[in-house]
Amino acid sequence: MQSAQNSAGIQILLDKHYSGHPGCPLSREEGEKKEGPRQYRTQRVKDARAEAAKEIEEYKQQKEVEFKKFEAEHSGSIAKAEDAAAREAEGALARIKKAGEQHGDRVVQDLIKGVTEEYEGLTLALLGNEQIHPEPHRNLKAASTT
Repeated sequence: MQSAQNSAGIQILLDKHYSGHPGCPLSREEGEKKEGPRQYRTQRVKDARAEAAKEIEEYKQQKEVEFKKFEAEHSGSIAKAEDAAAREAEGALARIKKAGEQHGDRVVQDLIKGVTEEYEGLTLALLGNEQIHPEPHRNLKAASTT
């Protein structure tokens, strides 16, 4: 409270002293002339901020509505896709089980035959009676000669 009184007293003294100097920046009239446009600019900035905040909120709400609409449209398609994939998997599993029941014995016999027969015979059967003589890798040859 004391500082406000001191400030007011100082301003009164300045007004008395500089009242005869119209261009002086310390005179009250000059300060009041500058205060009007300053307040106008300050108010315009505040209004612009408030308007920008309002536009941001409207845009945010618009995007929220669009997202909910998109989510509603696509949530059903995801469920449909999951159901279709489950049906397809069940069908494939049923076909595999059926094939296993029909050809299971033959598959087991072929596996046992393939494991117990000689490698040479299997190679001949696969290659049309042509034998392969594998050669060691060139690095292995170089290492053994040095």
